[in-house]
Amino acid sequence: MRKRVVVGMSGGVDSSVAAYLLKEEGYEVIGVTMQIWQDEDEETQQTNGGCCGLSAVEDARRVAQDLDIPYYVMNFKREFRSSVMDYFAEEYLHGRTPNPCIACNRYVKWESLLRRSMEIGADYIATGHYARIRLLQNGRYTICNSVTAAKDQTYALYNLTQEQLAHTLMPVGEYSKEEIRAIAKKIGLRVANKPDSQDICFVSDGDYASFVEEYTGKKSVPGNFVTADGHVIGPHKGITHYTIGQRRGLGIPAGKRVFVTQIRPQTNEVVIGENEELFRYTLRANQLNFMSEPGIEGEREVMAKIRYNHRGAPARVRMVDEDLLECTFAEKQRAMTPGQALVLYDGENVLGGGVIL
Repeated sequence: MRKRVVVGMSGGVDSSVAAYLLKEEGYEVIGVTMQIWQDEDEETQQTNGGCCGLSAVEDARRVAQDLDIPYYVMNFKREFRSSVMDYFAEEYLHGRTPNPCIACNRYVKWESLLRRSMEIGADYIATGHYARIRLLQNGRYTICNSVTAAKDQTYALYNLTQEQLAHTLMPVGEYSKEEIRAIAKKIGLRVANKPDSQDICFVSDGDYASFVEEYTGKKSVPGNFVTADGHVIGPHKGITHYTIGQRRGLGIPAGKRVFVTQIRPQTNEVVIGENEELFRYTLRANQLNFMSEPGIEGEREVMAKIRYNHRGAPARVRMVDEDLLECTFAEKQRAMTPGQALVLYDGENVLGGGVIL
Protein backbone atom coordinates (compact mmCIF):
# COMPACT_ATOMS: atom_id res chain seq x y z
CA MET A 1 0.00 0.00 0.00
CA ARG A 2 1.37 3.40 -1.01
CA LYS A 3 2.38 5.79 1.75
CA ARG A 4 0.44 9.07 1.80
CA VAL A 5 2.31 12.35 2.15
CA VAL A 6 0.96 15.89 2.51
CA VAL A 7 3.30 18.39 0.87
CA GLY A 8 3.22 21.95 2.17
CA MET A 9 3.12 23.93 -1.08
CA SER A 10 4.06 27.59 -1.01
CA GLY A 11 3.73 28.16 -4.73
CA GLY A 12 7.51 28.32 -5.05
CA VAL A 13 9.81 26.12 -7.06
CA ASP A 14 11.24 24.18 -4.09
CA SER A 15 7.98 22.83 -2.66
CA SER A 16 6.62 22.25 -6.18
CA VAL A 17 9.59 20.06 -7.12
CA ALA A 18 9.37 18.33 -3.71
CA ALA A 19 5.83 17.24 -4.61
CA TYR A 20 7.01 16.02 -8.03
CA LEU A 21 9.96 14.07 -6.60
CA LEU A 22 7.79 12.31 -4.03
CA LYS A 23 5.20 11.38 -6.63
CA GLU A 24 7.99 9.95 -8.78
CA GLU A 25 9.13 7.87 -5.78
CA GLY A 26 5.68 6.29 -5.60
CA TYR A 27 4.06 8.20 -2.73
CA GLU A 28 0.41 9.21 -2.77
CA VAL A 29 0.92 12.99 -2.76
CA ILE A 30 -1.55 15.61 -1.56
CA GLY A 31 -0.71 19.29 -1.96
CA VAL A 32 -1.68 21.74 0.79
CA THR A 33 -1.19 25.48 1.16
CA MET A 34 -1.58 26.89 4.65
CA GLN A 35 -3.88 29.90 4.83
CA ILE A 36 -2.26 32.16 7.44
CA TRP A 37 -3.23 35.69 6.43
CA GLN A 38 -5.63 37.39 8.78
CA ASP A 39 -8.54 39.67 7.79
CA GLU A 40 -6.74 41.93 5.33
CA ASP A 41 -8.37 43.11 2.13
CA GLU A 42 -7.66 41.14 -1.02
CA GLU A 43 -5.01 43.57 -2.31
CA THR A 44 -3.06 43.28 0.96
CA GLN A 45 -3.35 39.50 0.91
CA GLN A 46 -2.04 39.48 -2.64
CA THR A 47 1.03 41.63 -1.95
CA ASN A 48 1.84 40.80 1.68
CA GLY A 49 0.96 37.13 1.89
CA GLY A 50 4.50 35.99 1.11
CA CYS A 51 4.83 32.23 0.93
CA CYS A 52 1.15 31.75 1.83
CA GLY A 53 -0.57 34.71 0.14
CA LEU A 54 -3.20 34.60 -2.60
CA SER A 55 -0.66 34.51 -5.43
CA ALA A 56 1.04 31.58 -3.68
CA VAL A 57 -2.28 29.73 -3.56
CA GLU A 58 -2.88 30.24 -7.27
CA ASP A 59 0.65 29.16 -8.18
CA ALA A 60 0.43 26.08 -5.95
CA ARG A 61 -3.00 25.16 -7.30
CA ARG A 62 -1.75 25.32 -10.90
CA VAL A 63 1.33 23.24 -10.05
CA ALA A 64 -0.85 20.61 -8.36
CA GLN A 65 -3.01 20.52 -11.48
CA ASP A 66 0.09 20.07 -13.66
CA LEU A 67 1.31 17.24 -11.40
CA ASP A 68 -2.18 15.71 -11.25
CA ILE A 69 -2.32 15.59 -7.47
CA PRO A 70 -5.16 16.62 -5.11
CA TYR A 71 -4.79 20.14 -3.68
CA TYR A 72 -6.36 21.88 -0.70
CA VAL A 73 -6.05 25.14 1.23
CA MET A 74 -6.12 24.61 4.99
CA ASN A 75 -6.95 27.43 7.40
CA PHE A 76 -4.23 28.01 10.01
CA LYS A 77 -5.00 31.67 10.74
CA ARG A 78 -5.59 31.15 14.46
CA GLU A 79 -2.44 29.07 14.97
CA PHE A 80 -0.31 31.51 13.00
CA ARG A 81 -1.59 34.49 14.92
CA SER A 82 -1.03 32.96 18.36
CA SER A 83 2.26 31.14 17.72
CA VAL A 84 3.99 33.55 15.34
CA MET A 85 2.51 37.05 15.22
CA ASP A 86 1.84 37.36 18.97
CA TYR A 87 5.31 36.01 19.73
CA PHE A 88 6.96 38.35 17.19
CA ALA A 89 5.33 41.46 18.66
CA GLU A 90 5.98 40.50 22.29
CA GLU A 91 9.67 39.85 21.64
CA TYR A 92 10.18 43.28 20.10
CA LEU A 93 8.28 44.94 22.97
CA HIS A 94 10.74 43.28 25.36
CA GLY A 95 13.83 44.44 23.49
CA ARG A 96 14.60 41.12 21.79
CA THR A 97 14.91 40.25 18.10
CA PRO A 98 12.64 37.31 17.27
CA ASN A 99 12.92 34.73 14.50
CA PRO A 100 9.34 34.19 13.31
CA CYS A 101 10.29 31.61 10.67
CA ILE A 102 11.59 29.26 13.37
CA ALA A 103 8.35 29.66 15.35
CA CYS A 104 6.29 29.12 12.21
CA ASN A 105 8.23 25.98 11.32
CA ARG A 106 7.79 24.40 14.74
CA TYR A 107 4.24 25.39 15.65
CA VAL A 108 2.45 25.91 12.34
CA LYS A 109 4.21 24.15 9.44
CA TRP A 110 4.92 21.11 11.58
CA GLU A 111 2.85 20.89 14.74
CA SER A 112 -0.45 22.07 13.26
CA LEU A 113 -0.02 20.80 9.70
CA LEU A 114 1.25 17.41 10.88
CA ARG A 115 -1.68 16.98 13.25
CA ARG A 116 -4.19 17.92 10.54
CA SER A 117 -2.43 15.66 8.03
CA MET A 118 -2.49 12.68 10.40
CA GLU A 119 -6.23 13.24 10.81
CA ILE A 120 -6.74 12.69 7.09
CA GLY A 121 -4.68 9.51 7.09
CA ALA A 122 -1.30 10.81 5.99
CA ASP A 123 1.88 8.99 6.94
CA TYR A 124 4.17 11.99 6.41
CA ILE A 125 4.31 15.68 5.70
CA ALA A 126 6.94 17.10 3.36
CA THR A 127 8.42 20.51 2.61
CA GLY A 128 10.80 22.11 0.15
CA HIS A 129 13.47 22.92 2.72
CA TYR A 130 17.14 22.51 1.84
CA ALA A 131 17.94 20.05 4.62
CA ARG A 132 17.98 16.29 5.14
CA ILE A 133 16.52 14.05 7.84
CA ARG A 134 18.68 11.24 9.14
CA LEU A 135 17.90 8.36 11.51
CA LEU A 136 21.01 7.82 13.64
CA GLN A 137 22.34 4.61 15.19
CA ASN A 138 21.24 5.85 18.62
CA GLY A 139 17.64 5.71 17.40
CA ARG A 140 17.19 9.47 17.23
CA TYR A 141 16.26 11.54 14.23
CA THR A 142 18.23 14.62 13.29
CA ILE A 143 18.32 17.33 10.68
CA CYS A 144 21.56 17.39 8.72
CA ASN A 145 23.02 19.83 6.22
CA SER A 146 21.73 19.83 2.68
CA VAL A 147 24.13 18.90 -0.11
CA THR A 148 24.50 22.59 -0.95
CA ALA A 149 25.86 24.94 1.70
CA ALA A 150 24.61 27.96 -0.26
CA LYS A 151 20.96 27.14 0.51
CA ASP A 152 21.27 25.18 3.75
CA GLN A 153 18.20 25.79 5.93
CA THR A 154 18.97 23.62 8.94
CA TYR A 155 19.33 26.67 11.24
CA ALA A 156 15.60 27.42 10.98
CA LEU A 157 14.65 23.80 11.72
CA TYR A 158 16.56 23.07 14.93
CA ASN A 159 13.41 23.24 17.07
CA LEU A 160 11.56 20.30 15.51
CA THR A 161 10.71 17.37 17.78
CA GLN A 162 11.55 13.69 17.35
CA GLU A 163 7.89 12.91 16.62
CA GLN A 164 7.77 15.59 13.93
CA LEU A 165 11.00 14.40 12.31
CA ALA A 166 9.81 10.80 12.25
CA HIS A 167 6.88 11.87 10.06
CA THR A 168 8.68 14.31 7.75
CA LEU A 169 10.26 14.02 4.32
CA MET A 170 12.62 16.61 2.78
CA PRO A 171 13.51 15.46 -0.73
CA VAL A 172 14.94 18.83 -1.84
CA GLY A 173 17.87 18.51 0.58
CA GLU A 174 19.58 16.11 -1.82
CA TYR A 175 19.83 18.75 -4.57
CA SER A 176 21.30 22.18 -5.24
CA LYS A 177 19.04 25.11 -6.09
CA GLU A 178 20.25 25.01 -9.69
CA GLU A 179 19.33 21.32 -9.93
CA ILE A 180 15.86 21.99 -8.50
CA ARG A 181 15.22 24.75 -11.05
CA ALA A 182 16.50 22.47 -13.82
CA ILE A 183 14.05 19.73 -12.78
CA ALA A 184 11.21 22.26 -12.74
CA LYS A 185 12.10 23.44 -16.25
CA LYS A 186 12.45 19.89 -17.53
CA ILE A 187 8.93 18.94 -16.44
CA GLY A 188 7.46 22.27 -17.51
CA LEU A 189 6.52 23.79 -14.16
CA ARG A 190 5.50 27.44 -14.58
CA VAL A 191 7.23 28.40 -11.30
CA ALA A 192 10.66 27.20 -12.48
CA ASN A 193 12.08 30.73 -12.51
CA LYS A 194 9.99 32.20 -9.69
CA PRO A 195 12.23 34.20 -7.30
CA ASP A 196 12.55 33.11 -3.68
CA SER A 197 10.45 34.87 -1.04
CA GLN A 198 12.71 37.08 1.09
CA ASP A 199 10.57 39.11 3.49
CA ILE A 200 8.78 38.15 6.67
CA CYS A 201 5.40 37.32 5.16
CA PHE A 202 3.34 39.54 7.46
CA VAL A 203 5.72 42.55 7.39
CA SER A 204 6.52 42.87 3.71
CA ASP A 205 7.80 46.46 3.94
CA GLY A 206 10.35 45.60 6.65
CA ASP A 207 8.99 48.20 9.08
CA TYR A 208 8.80 45.99 12.15
CA ALA A 209 8.26 48.85 14.61
CA SER A 210 5.16 50.10 12.77
CA PHE A 211 3.79 46.56 12.59
CA VAL A 212 4.27 46.02 16.32
CA GLU A 213 2.59 49.35 17.11
CA GLU A 214 -0.39 48.67 14.87
CA TYR A 215 -0.72 45.01 15.86
CA THR A 216 -0.55 45.54 19.63
CA GLY A 217 -2.04 49.05 19.85
CA LYS A 218 0.95 50.02 22.00
CA LYS A 219 2.68 53.21 20.86
CA SER A 220 6.48 53.26 20.72
CA VAL A 221 7.74 55.03 23.84
CA PRO A 222 10.72 57.34 23.19
CA GLY A 223 13.72 56.98 25.48
CA ASN A 224 17.43 57.71 25.57
CA PHE A 225 20.44 56.53 23.64
CA VAL A 226 23.17 56.03 26.24
CA THR A 227 26.76 54.86 26.41
CA ALA A 228 27.63 51.66 28.28
CA ASP A 229 28.40 53.70 31.41
CA GLY A 230 25.05 55.52 31.27
CA HIS A 231 25.98 58.84 29.63
CA VAL A 232 22.96 60.15 27.72
CA ILE A 233 23.67 60.80 24.04
CA GLY A 234 20.22 61.78 22.80
CA PRO A 235 16.64 60.57 22.29
CA HIS A 236 15.53 57.39 20.51
CA LYS A 237 12.15 56.56 18.94
CA GLY A 238 11.36 53.48 21.04
CA ILE A 239 13.13 50.16 21.53
CA THR A 240 11.07 48.34 18.88
CA HIS A 241 12.96 50.35 16.23
CA TYR A 242 16.35 48.81 17.07
CA THR A 243 18.31 45.57 17.13
CA ILE A 244 21.81 44.60 18.25
CA GLY A 245 24.46 45.55 15.71
CA GLN A 246 22.29 48.17 13.97
CA ARG A 247 24.10 51.20 12.54
CA ARG A 248 21.70 52.78 10.07
CA GLY A 249 18.71 54.88 11.07
CA LEU A 250 19.99 55.86 14.50
CA GLY A 251 20.02 59.59 13.76
CA ILE A 252 22.92 60.28 16.12
CA PRO A 253 25.45 62.96 15.09
CA ALA A 254 28.30 61.06 16.72
CA GLY A 255 30.99 62.02 14.23
CA LYS A 256 31.96 58.34 13.93
CA ARG A 257 30.39 55.00 13.16
CA VAL A 258 28.37 53.81 16.15
CA PHE A 259 26.18 50.75 16.67
CA VAL A 260 23.46 49.45 18.96
CA THR A 261 25.31 47.26 21.46
CA GLN A 262 22.54 46.56 23.98
CA ILE A 263 18.82 47.18 24.51
CA ARG A 264 17.61 47.77 28.08
CA PRO A 265 13.80 47.38 28.14
CA GLN A 266 13.64 47.90 31.92
CA THR A 267 14.90 51.47 31.59
CA ASN A 268 13.85 52.01 27.95
CA GLU A 269 17.46 52.71 27.01
CA VAL A 270 19.36 51.81 23.84
CA VAL A 271 23.10 51.47 24.42
CA ILE A 272 25.38 52.83 21.71
CA GLY A 273 29.03 51.94 21.22
CA GLU A 274 31.76 51.22 18.72
CA ASN A 275 31.94 48.11 16.57
CA GLU A 276 34.53 46.45 18.87
CA GLU A 277 31.99 46.48 21.72
CA LEU A 278 29.76 44.10 19.77
CA PHE A 279 32.26 41.23 19.98
CA ARG A 280 32.02 38.66 22.78
CA TYR A 281 33.18 35.13 23.52
CA THR A 282 30.28 33.81 25.58
CA LEU A 283 26.51 33.66 25.48
CA ARG A 284 23.77 31.76 27.26
CA ALA A 285 20.64 30.23 25.78
CA ASN A 286 17.44 28.64 27.09
CA GLN A 287 14.25 27.10 25.64
CA LEU A 288 16.50 24.26 24.54
CA ASN A 289 15.66 21.54 22.05
CA PHE A 290 18.04 18.63 21.51
CA MET A 291 17.96 16.67 18.30
CA SER A 292 20.77 14.24 17.43
CA GLU A 293 21.31 13.45 21.12
CA PRO A 294 19.00 13.75 24.14
CA GLY A 295 21.25 16.28 25.88
CA ILE A 296 24.79 17.38 26.70
CA GLU A 297 26.95 15.95 29.47
CA GLY A 298 30.08 17.77 30.59
CA GLU A 299 31.73 20.08 28.08
CA ARG A 300 31.23 19.50 24.39
CA GLU A 301 32.99 20.87 21.31
CA VAL A 302 30.61 21.95 18.56
CA MET A 303 30.14 24.28 15.62
CA ALA A 304 27.68 26.97 16.58
CA LYS A 305 25.61 29.46 14.59
CA ILE A 306 24.10 32.60 16.13
CA ARG A 307 22.00 33.79 13.18
CA TYR A 308 20.69 32.42 9.91
CA ASN A 309 23.49 33.83 7.74
CA HIS A 310 26.25 33.15 10.30
CA ARG A 311 28.79 30.70 8.85
CA GLY A 312 29.21 28.97 12.21
CA ALA A 313 32.26 28.92 14.47
CA PRO A 314 33.98 26.44 16.80
CA ALA A 315 32.76 26.61 20.40
CA ARG A 316 32.51 24.70 23.66
CA VAL A 317 29.14 24.24 25.33
CA ARG A 318 28.06 23.08 28.75
CA MET A 319 24.82 22.87 30.69
CA VAL A 320 24.44 25.45 33.47
CA ASP A 321 20.97 24.34 34.52
CA GLU A 322 18.24 22.04 33.25
CA ASP A 323 17.17 24.54 30.58
CA LEU A 324 20.20 26.83 30.44
CA LEU A 325 23.24 26.32 28.25
CA GLU A 326 26.50 28.30 28.07
CA CYS A 327 28.36 28.57 24.78
CA THR A 328 31.94 29.89 24.62
CA PHE A 329 33.42 30.50 21.19
CA ALA A 330 37.08 29.99 20.34
CA GLU A 331 37.10 33.46 18.79
CA LYS A 332 34.91 36.45 19.60
CA GLN A 333 31.66 36.66 17.64
CA ARG A 334 29.85 39.82 16.58
CA ALA A 335 26.36 40.85 17.68
CA MET A 336 25.07 37.99 19.80
CA THR A 337 21.43 39.04 19.72
CA PRO A 338 18.88 38.14 22.43
CA GLY A 339 15.88 36.44 20.88
CA GLN A 340 17.78 34.89 17.99
CA ALA A 341 18.58 31.17 17.90
CA LEU A 342 21.81 29.48 18.88
CA VAL A 343 22.09 26.29 16.81
CA LEU A 344 24.71 23.64 17.59
CA TYR A 345 26.18 21.24 15.03
CA ASP A 346 28.03 17.95 15.48
CA GLY A 347 29.55 17.56 12.04
CA GLU A 348 26.67 17.66 9.54
CA ASN A 349 24.08 16.91 12.19
CA VAL A 350 22.08 19.38 14.24
CA LEU A 351 22.83 18.59 17.87
CA GLY A 352 20.26 21.07 19.14
CA GLY A 353 19.77 24.70 19.97
CA GLY A 354 18.00 27.33 22.00
CA VAL A 355 17.16 31.02 22.28
CA ILE A 356 19.93 33.50 23.03
CA LEU A 357 19.50 35.40 26.30
